[in-house]
Amino acid sequence: MSDDTTAATSAWSWDEERVTIGRHFLRDLEGLWSEVLKLAAVVEEALDQSLSALCEGRVDLADEIRRQKPAVDRWEVAIERECVRVLALHQPVASDLRRVAAVLKINGDLERLAELARHIAKRVKKLAADPHAFPIPQPLEDLALAALAQVHHSLDALARADVHNAQAVIKADQTVDRCYRAVIRGLKQDIIDNPDRIDTWLRFVNTARNLERIADHGARIAEAVVYLKEGEILPNPGGALKPGGVSPRS
Repeated sequence: MSDDTTAATSAWSWDEERVTIGRHFLRDLEGLWSEVLKLAAVVEEALDQSLSALCEGRVDLADEIRRQKPAVDRWEVAIERECVRVLALHQPVASDLRRVAAVLKINGDLERLAELARHIAKRVKKLAADPHAFPIPQPLEDLALAALAQVHHSLDALARADVHNAQAVIKADQTVDRCYRAVIRGLKQDIIDNPDRIDTWLRFVNTARNLERIADHGARIAEAVVYLKEGEILPNPGGALKPGGVSPRS
């Protein structure tokens, strides 16, 4: 996502096609949007660090991500409370209600992305107990890069109000799903071939599940962009929660 928060904020014209009257509502909506974009940048950085820790075996990065948890959690809760306050105070309707609802949805996806980053960071520390765990299998690294790309592109689409790129992210979710299934097949074979390292293989399996969920939340944010711009709720299977979402914290 672009580091230019001001430019990103201006990509959305909140005063166009407004239904709810009052400059105070517009001010509150712009404030909500600014906070969501700032949180998105922090979560994106946490994902970058988490997946770097995974791909490079960097336990120091994993520790840093876990220390960020209280601040990110407080931020997410503050945005949610502000959304509730705006809904109660201004009682927006039509397109204005859609905008506040989208902020709530995106805020929830960002919170889940931050949690998934922490799950992976925690698992990196456990994987470090196996001297042969790093470097991780190449297919798993490829999945990590694909999942991260989904989040990068979805947050760029969010910041730029870019429906075309958002739709590309939604479409690419199916490719990530195929990559995930291939990784799981390979890890199941590794368990059969080398059962003495079953703890490591199972941690890789759980990590792959987390990566697939990261990509899914990227697609959900992309869906929110389409919803914001066009008022359309997409019937995208990738946006719904899938079986085996957030894995056990092994």
